[in-house]
Amino acid sequence: MQNYLIRNISVVNEGKTTVQDVYIKNDRIEKIAPQLQITEQYTEINGEGKHLLPGVIDDQVHFREPGLTHKASIYTEARAAVAGGTTSFMEMPNTQPAALTQQLLEDKYAIAAQHSLANYSFFMGVANDNTEEVLRTNEKKDRICGVKIFMGSSTGNMLVDNFITLERIFSGSELLIATHCEEEKIIKANMEKYKQEVGADHLTVAYHPLIRNEEACFESSLVAIQFAKKHNSRLHILHISTEKELQLFSNMLPLAEKRITAEVCVHHLYFTADDYTRYGNLIKCNPAIKAEHNKHGLWKGLLDDRLDIIATDHAPHTWEEKQQPYLQAPSGVPLVQHSLLMMLQHVSLGNISLEKTVEKMSHAPAICFQIKDRGYLREGYFADCVIVDLQQATMVDKSNVHYKCGWSPFEEHTFPAAITHTFVNGHLAYENGTFHESVKGQRLLFSR
Repeated sequence: MQNYLIRNISVVNEGKTTVQDVYIKNDRIEKIAPQLQITEQYTEINGEGKHLLPGVIDDQVHFREPGLTHKASIYTEARAAVAGGTTSFMEMPNTQPAALTQQLLEDKYAIAAQHSLANYSFFMGVANDNTEEVLRTNEKKDRICGVKIFMGSSTGNMLVDNFITLERIFSGSELLIATHCEEEKIIKANMEKYKQEVGADHLTVAYHPLIRNEEACFESSLVAIQFAKKHNSRLHILHISTEKELQLFSNMLPLAEKRITAEVCVHHLYFTADDYTRYGNLIKCNPAIKAEHNKHGLWKGLLDDRLDIIATDHAPHTWEEKQQPYLQAPSGVPLVQHSLLMMLQHVSLGNISLEKTVEKMSHAPAICFQIKDRGYLREGYFADCVIVDLQQATMVDKSNVHYKCGWSPFEEHTFPAAITHTFVNGHLAYENGTFHESVKGQRLLFSR
């Protein structure tokens, strides 16, 4: 494997930005120091005026393989991830078939080993009737990111609403339990209410945040937390979308000591319900993008550390599927290629510091999931790192969208930064628009 010396680059790591040289040897960071003198052969990259960040670790993506590869595949979406500075991902179980057995779960790892340019892990799926199979995952807790429970229905119809099942998983799982929290009874009641009021044929995506409302999110998150506190489970609630839910989370402990953690997604920090007028079903997702006060609350919770991680919930669908009427159009937005650029735009606007962005997108996922040797720019750690140019703009158009679905809600938008290089395990996987695909990503390992 080629070695690289990155000269005079601003290294953003562990709350500080310092100009350093960074030497990458084989798959690891060998040395970080000013004015390094290296005697062996290497390729030099001039980092002057640019920043080096740890690779983004996205703990929630839907790459649609197996069974839904007309929308996306592990190969295509991992490429898109790497182009956007995401070097590791954790993928959800609602594929076809769903990852509800150990064999089906390992089948996804086998696909990724052959085709994923990024590092990878996959969640074990929970259904109402596969408890024993889920608990077998305890034997592999150093090789599996966690188990996933849909406590609200979404794409894939994996709703878990049996309290006996929930009790057994929360009491028996030795892995992190990640939950999608929306109360199904509230959603169904709201749906019927608005169908009666305006008629099913007149429902539009503007009703989405009213149907999948704040109460539905809060009540479900509360139930998950009650289960976790009862059994001292390790609970991670995904894609918090409401200001009200923030009262359920604390910033009184360091992240490494928290038993209950929470995530916010880039689209809930970016869009509000007012944006349905412009984007329509393109930003229909579960949980819904809601009224503006929620976005303001989420930003406050992110900056004061009640929200621990920034992720994407990347969930592509075809353009044709998204053009259907509201009730038929599927929920989900393709985001993984542009998540870091979205946050760098917030950095440019003064909404968040670059150091805090790195904390929430790289350091925190590594701590939360106890990932081995990743998430930081440290000597001896895997060389998962990204060079960004904060002076170079990126305009999104169809020619540079790498998702298999071929579209992005950000087409014709210009971000005030660019991803120029992405290293995955020391391999230069992406360089100024060109992919180098001779080396694949690795399976993530965990210190549990």
